Amino acid sequence: MTTESIADRAVAAPAGPERAAAFDHALDVLRDRREEFEEQRFVPRDFIALLKRAGMYRASTPAAFGGEPMPPAAFMKMVERVSAVDPATGWVSSFGSSLVYFAALPAATQQKIYAAGPDVAYAGGLFPMQEAEKVDGGYICSGLWQFASGCRGADILGIGLAGGPESAGKPLTALVDPADVEIIDNWDVAGMKATGSHAIRADRLFVPTEMTFVRGGAPQIDEPLNRYPALAYAAQVLAVVTLGAARGALDYAIEVGSSRTSITGGASKGNRPVYKVGVAEAEAELRSARAFFYETTESVWAKAVDGLEISTEDQALLRLSATHAAHAGRRVVLRAFDLAGTGAIYETHPLQRFLQDGLVPAQHAMLASNTFEASGSLLLGLDAGIPSFP
Repeated sequence: MTTESIADRAVAAPAGPERAAAFDHALDVLRDRREEFEEQRFVPRDFIALLKRAGMYRASTPAAFGGEPMPPAAFMKMVERVSAVDPATGWVSSFGSSLVYFAALPAATQQKIYAAGPDVAYAGGLFPMQEAEKVDGGYICSGLWQFASGCRGADILGIGLAGGPESAGKPLTALVDPADVEIIDNWDVAGMKATGSHAIRADRLFVPTEMTFVRGGAPQIDEPLNRYPALAYAAQVLAVVTLGAARGALDYAIEVGSSRTSITGGASKGNRPVYKVGVAEAEAELRSARAFFYETTESVWAKAVDGLEISTEDQALLRLSATHAAHAGRRVVLRAFDLAGTGAIYETHPLQRFLQDGLVPAQHAMLASNTFEASGSLLLGLDAGIPSFP
């Protein structure tokens, strides 16, 4: 990885009103361009630059290297706002949190990565983990890695390697220059189209040892954000996308859908008992899920700031609140779709964006239904039964 390859990246606006205005501007642009992003099936680099101006890609860079680490709740509320406009772009923006993984790299490597500035966009295609050839000074990597969300706008890419004795059997992530790999355009999906989660292919690419790390490995830089559980945070930033999608769908039901009438006539939908009850129950479910989600986040973050032990129970609650948020948010999206009636089945209907994208996060391995069971197992003092959980 060379600093020259990422030297032209955008930088965050000064903290305060100017940065807040940059974020509002990015949301306005997103409202105008979200159909474009969905049609082309990726969020382009010029829009990633707007999110960098808003500070989202220095939010997990260590302060030691010029970053301005954000408390997880503050960052995720930004992701939630983006997702309320376009969930797929929210998904891509959530990876502004992923530089916490880089804390496991040698300090000298981190210094090199951030030499051109702290605003770094990272995307990873980590699975399936490939066997790499161990050679002097590094690894020779070949293979195809799937689901590299945001890869077309990333400054650095990660690929997953099967670990060996040098990593105590734990899988490794190898960091590579986007110019050194091929992006395979295979993202043909019904939901989260704009995430551009294409595959990455490498052919006998040499990666130095110092550019590899164990995902969620021990941080080499001691700052509060690096004490916060990295794998739980990875699940949370995806779950909060669903909360944003649910907010967007429910806002549509309240602000627009309620005034519409059925093609068969009759009172406006908002005056019907079933609509009133549906909106009320959906609002209660969404706000309840958010409360549990952010309350747990703030509690664990306070421990990270104070340098206190973060227990297995704390981590289990983070994972539980994330899974619950993803599934509760999905139910709210479906409730809004149900209230909208037949008109919502058209591809051009505004709720289709939230429906197609909002169903996806709960399908992710980190948020799937079996993580409820794993969380409950840990709360009962039992084995989670899932690798790398919590």
